[in-house]
Amino acid sequence: MSTSSWVDEFARWTIRHAAHRASQPLAERLEEEWLADLEARPDGWSRLLLGIGCCWAATVIVQEDIAPVVTAATTTGNKVMSSYASTNGSLVPQRTTALALIMGLHVVLFFAFATGLGPRMIRALPPAIIGTVLEAPKDPPAPPPVSKPTFRDPQFVIPEIIPLVDVPADTEATIHTTPAPVPTTETLPPPGPPQPVHRVLGNAGKGFPNSADYYPPSAIRMNETGIALVQVCVNSKGYLTGTPAIAKSSGSPRLDEGAVKLARAGSGHYRPTMENGQPVDSCFPLDINFTLK
Repeated sequence: MSTSSWVDEFARWTIRHAAHRASQPLAERLEEEWLADLEARPDGWSRLLLGIGCCWAATVIVQEDIAPVVTAATTTGNKVMSSYASTNGSLVPQRTTALALIMGLHVVLFFAFATGLGPRMIRALPPAIIGTVLEAPKDPPAPPPVSKPTFRDPQFVIPEIIPLVDVPADTEATIHTTPAPVPTTETLPPPGPPQPVHRVLGNAGKGFPNSADYYPPSAIRMNETGIALVQVCVNSKGYLTGTPAIAKSSGSPRLDEGAVKLARAGSGHYRPTMENGQPVDSCFPLDINFTLK
């Protein structure tokens, strides 16, 4: 028999026993109601608790029951015999009730351990600590002994020199040696004084544009005049090799702008710088004068 079926049978027996402690009409009704409530309980634990509670309820009902109970009636005589139930009377002694309660407590404990309460508590305990003894590291094996090198004495064999030509003993060999030439140092004359360089700076050449053509109209309206000094770099052919720049301002930004435009337009019409009569690349300042007639 399984644990759940055993618990159900014990709960039914407890309910029947508790119900029959009351008077006969009340016992049948209590038994019917308590058994119906037992079937409605979901598990054996709640059914067992219901049986124990029914025992306690039956004890209370028996102590409070004072209704008269008709025991017998005869049809042959004119008298009706009746008796009354004692208020302190009970079908089961109090010692039996105590034993039943103790027995029910043991059943509850047994049911708790049977349904897994005991194994769960045992599983909750931490596992035993198992120590592992580690072996001490072993010393590495000793290296093999190194043999000492042995040196052998070198043996040199002097080869025998055999002359290729037999020279008579009475012949004397004459060796002519030519002395090495002795280097001779020539005395150079001292350098003379440096010759002076005749340099003529470049300037505007033939066909150079007129400054009046590049006179800014705004400067003419404002009657601005002045001389702008423009730095230009020209090659030996008279062409610009760089962008002209203002070396000295005329005092007017408009006149300076016109002077730079004029210097650019004159590329190819510059007279290059001459050194000892030869044209060379050079940079020189160029005066550009803006005057109103």
